[in-house]
Amino acid sequence: MKKNRKADVPDRQYFFPAQIIEYFIEEGKAALQITNLAQFILSFMAGSFIAFGALGSVLLSMEVDTPGPFNLLSGVGFAIGYAMIFLSGSILFTEINVLLPSYILQSKYWISKKVLRFWGICYIGNFLGALFVGLLLNLSGSLDKEFYEGLLKFMEKKMAFTDRGTWGWFQVLFSGILANWLIGIAAVLATAARDVMGKIFGILLPVIIFEAGNFQHAVANMGYFSITVLEGFKYSWWEFILLNLIPASIGNLIGGGILVSLLLSFAFKEDIDEDVLLEEEDENLIKENK
Repeated sequence: MKKNRKADVPDRQYFFPAQIIEYFIEEGKAALQITNLAQFILSFMAGSFIAFGALGSVLLSMEVDTPGPFNLLSGVGFAIGYAMIFLSGSILFTEINVLLPSYILQSKYWISKKVLRFWGICYIGNFLGALFVGLLLNLSGSLDKEFYEGLLKFMEKKMAFTDRGTWGWFQVLFSGILANWLIGIAAVLATAARDVMGKIFGILLPVIIFEAGNFQHAVANMGYFSITVLEGFKYSWWEFILLNLIPASIGNLIGGGILVSLLLSFAFKEDIDEDVLLEEEDENLIKENK
């Protein structure tokens, strides 16, 4: 333990950045140690909650024409989904883009097959969870015409880049970097808080900016698009996957892994508790990297 570390101040209501990185390292390691089935279930839950967040963002902003209140309400609606994810322990693809790099950067081994498999399970689980909620919402008949008109407004904003050709594809990628930079910071703020309300506000602030800026978050876009699964909107699935989801996912990896995890890990490397540093790897991980 570093001598200048202030880890045990009793009246402090938040964790220091170095402690947050320690938590990310421990959470990244713990996520790899659960079974593949558990990883899938938790990822499925996160995808479901993100679809509810998309639902909330549309419901709260319907028929609001003034940009400021519209962006605020849609951000609050989406933050509900993220709060459900963070507080339930579900696994979100864009969140593990922060957790896993934090774990990897403190390890003397590089990315293993186990890490890559976890990333894949999480991505598929998120997509299937969002699709499941979208299917149920459509089959329930609970949503009226006004809702789908409001949803179309969001979809048109998300898919506007497709009309810009190759440059539009890269714009989605750059937008994806910004999106998960913000969502990564939401994870930092939520982890820093020591009570539920603090965590919710920590999530809320970056999510409002991300939603207002129309930044491209892969799993959030899964949520929006999945609600259209039976509605036959003008955008096809191949357009969504090739021109939006893929570049957004690449950008999200960069935004969370480099601009949040890597920068914070190196900035506070000297303050991280030596006991948390991964000097000795799990034998299975060692074997996989040989």
